[in-house]
Amino acid sequence: MVQVAVMGHGVVGSGVVEVLTSHAESIAKRAKEEINIKYILDIREFPDSPLADRFTKNFEDILNDEEVKVVAEVMGGVNPAYDFVKRCLQAGKSVVTSNKELVAKKGAELLAIAQEKNANFLFEASVGGGIPIIRPMSQCLAANDVIEIAGILNGTTNFILTKMIREQMPFADALKMAQELGYAERNPKADIEGDDACRKICILASLAYGKHIYPDYVNTKGITEITLDDVLYADAWGGVVKLIGQVKKLADGKVDITVEPMFIERSSQLAGIDDVFNGILVRGDATGDVVFYGKGAGKLPTASAVVADIIDCVKHLSARKYLGWADGSESDVEPYANTIMSVYVRAESNNTKLAFEKATELFIGVKPLTRNGAKENEFAFTTGDMKESDIEKAIKALEDNGIKVLSKIRISDL
Repeated sequence: MVQVAVMGHGVVGSGVVEVLTSHAESIAKRAKEEINIKYILDIREFPDSPLADRFTKNFEDILNDEEVKVVAEVMGGVNPAYDFVKRCLQAGKSVVTSNKELVAKKGAELLAIAQEKNANFLFEASVGGGIPIIRPMSQCLAANDVIEIAGILNGTTNFILTKMIREQMPFADALKMAQELGYAERNPKADIEGDDACRKICILASLAYGKHIYPDYVNTKGITEITLDDVLYADAWGGVVKLIGQVKKLADGKVDITVEPMFIERSSQLAGIDDVFNGILVRGDATGDVVFYGKGAGKLPTASAVVADIIDCVKHLSARKYLGWADGSESDVEPYANTIMSVYVRAESNNTKLAFEKATELFIGVKPLTRNGAKENEFAFTTGDMKESDIEKAIKALEDNGIKVLSKIRISDL
């Protein structure tokens, strides 16, 4: 019998406990060992739980118990999770986590400690919830050079954009609905500002390219400035607006990485991924495009991935799984200003004809974009490929000429 501990008894933590207890027999067959929950760490009381005697408020109980071989961290956040996970690894205990913020900010350090102590640090649930992506990338796609990874990595923002696209629902109303349905937190900043998606693409980039990519290095923009006008222009263009996390390795070894709303052509495999579903496209040199699709969050889907990691750790108590990357620096990331892209621009002017002529002087490959119901003073266009810094200079020049730029959204090449 292998003793494990679960740190945190919120949505995911209670799901982990539920899966471990309700599927105990089948899990034991797969792990080749019976798995017993010895401790559940939480500051709250759960007197009605059938495992009420397992709860503790003292982390030291877990740390100092040599019988505990595997610890699941499902508390979220960096503090105190980082300290607890670090100390468990230093004590030789394997740790699994669903905590994307922890892995994105501290992954290189924690993986190094795990290697030093011949323990495992696994985090399948940190990117796609119940969608398997870490293990397929590190094992099934190991023969490939990963050319690019791109995906819809946040279900909350995808739900909001889907409502805006399908029902022409304003952003604020769609966000309110997401909160009422439990898809968005009371404070939705991490979702709608792109922070959650940024952490996930950083983990995938680190895994794919072998150096830790920190969130602070990544251009990150959320969906708060997307309007119904932009959604309608995307439709007229032939696509939809999605929040995309994207990374590719450049010829000089740097990575080009971003999180931002993009126009996606309807023919793209990512365009039809709607509501709270996530989709992650991995482009390998041998496999071509492989897409992983499913619900990226939720109690039981995420708990399922955490428990799968627990089983993996139990099967590898005396042998470390190779999973990791080296530390990295900002010099590993291509400055966003150097990125080559095409964009959609929406603007307004008292003389749209002259304003459009000015745009054609400032941007490369300008094509007008029209839609039904456009405002009288509004005009829109798409550009050809330009360096992002040159796009910003052209936008400033438009504004210096009295033309108000309302939106700029990247056009995806996916």
